[in-house]
Amino acid sequence: MDRRRKKLEIWAQALLGDEIVIKVASADASFRRYFRVTYLEDKVEQSAILMDAPPELEDSRPFVSIAKSLRDCGVNAPEIHSIDFEQGFMLLSDLGSTPYLTQLNSDSADSLYGDAIAVLLTMQQDWPSSHKLPEYDRELLLREMELFPEWYLKQHLKIDISAELRSMLNQQFALLAESALEQPQVTVHRDYHSRNLMVVSSKVDGVNPGVIDFQDAVRGAITYDLVSLLRDSYIAWPRKQVESWVADYYAQLKHSGAVADIEWQQFLRWFDWMGVQRHIKVVGIFSRLNHRDEKPSYLADIPLTLNYIKDVTSRYRELAPLYDLVSSLK
Repeated sequence: MDRRRKKLEIWAQALLGDEIVIKVASADASFRRYFRVTYLEDKVEQSAILMDAPPELEDSRPFVSIAKSLRDCGVNAPEIHSIDFEQGFMLLSDLGSTPYLTQLNSDSADSLYGDAIAVLLTMQQDWPSSHKLPEYDRELLLREMELFPEWYLKQHLKIDISAELRSMLNQQFALLAESALEQPQVTVHRDYHSRNLMVVSSKVDGVNPGVIDFQDAVRGAITYDLVSLLRDSYIAWPRKQVESWVADYYAQLKHSGAVADIEWQQFLRWFDWMGVQRHIKVVGIFSRLNHRDEKPSYLADIPLTLNYIKDVTSRYRELAPLYDLVSSLK
């Protein structure tokens, strides 16, 4: 047992009593770890989640403030029962152990994605105006895409970045950033996908889905979370089906007035190009997780993510240089 886990156990015992059982719940792509703790309350077994976020590596304050705002606007985010910022420990309500990824199939997808889109619209439309999020600005969009040449092309594939390649990437990245910035700007979770959405029973646990891993939320493009959800790096659907779900979302936005003057083809283009930006970033992140953080399991998710890039860029003349590059990679 590592030192931090022992300290976490002592902290939890002070809150919940000595008779507790702690088991690993999950570890995300950051330095955070999550444990499920079971304990007795009035002789009834209860469960909660312990977060371990080393304070020298992770700032937990955004997590706390964003969790509160999500809950205030009706999103089923974890309730925070106790916090120790100095040690980097947190006790959270338990949203269960059933992520969307394990339950999505052709029979369940319409219902699960319908719930997720409804919550996404709530998050975008009812976010408290007093809670100002960082802007998903041009600098951040471009910095994210730079992970692709830095960690995937150079570090993983050992490709030298020539002046010609550098110029092409700069031009393509600028186009993708501009597409994101011209969209209506809303609250963006930033990792709204099947591993961060938990299937919950609405009768017992509140609104489905339970939403986790939201600490990097920003104010950004209206299609960003939708593309995270529907062009997920961990599960793929036929394009026709994806576009049907996008059309449902678009219709609801039209009804609300959020995209009153935007035609369908423009919205679909925004969605497609937003996906290219996100997937370029994700390939870089997966490569960095392997080479820097010694988490090689994410390499298995790169082929699907690259396929998304190839599929979209093959259909837009302006993105042909990216298509040629990605198609040439071995």
